[in-house]
Amino acid sequence: MPTVEEGIQSQLRNIEKDYGRTIDELVLIVTESRLTKHNEVVAMLKQRLGMSHGAAHRVSLTARSRTAQPAPLGGGLAPPLQDVYARLLERAVWLGDDIEQSPKKGYVSLRRRKQFAMLQPGARWINVGLVLAKQEPAGRLESAAKWNALFTHRVRVATTADIDDELESWLRTAYNAAG
Repeated sequence: MPTVEEGIQSQLRNIEKDYGRTIDELVLIVTESRLTKHNEVVAMLKQRLGMSHGAAHRVSLTARSRTAQPAPLGGGLAPPLQDVYARLLERAVWLGDDIEQSPKKGYVSLRRRKQFAMLQPGARWINVGLVLAKQEPAGRLESAAKWNALFTHRVRVATTADIDDELESWLRTAYNAAG
């Protein structure tokens, strides 16, 4: 059975074949359109290039992932939190090649087949939202019920020392459950 990444690569090859343009050319078209909302990009690709909805959807996601900055939210942070943010993002990406970083307004969503975590810079720490269905909140692994309903837990990470084996274990558990 092919992996998710193999399926995506097959879909991208088929798009190139069906529409006579490379994925790089299609990403350039999306970038030059200056459209940023997924639905607007999909509609533009369908109208301008006659793409099917599925093809336009995949090109939009590919363009977004290729043009997103690795740490889009980290630039406005104080230097110590920039380091924390960069390290958290680095640790999360090391979990697997199939992670999609999806920048949102105010945070970055980390997805596999479904969202498993998010990084949200704050004034004094980086909030790490996690989906850990079978984990009881305890200590620094807080319940996220009052913070963000999309996640089961939150960890506040103020220093690079807070990025330890325990946090990596929670990230890995959430990552594994999302695939």
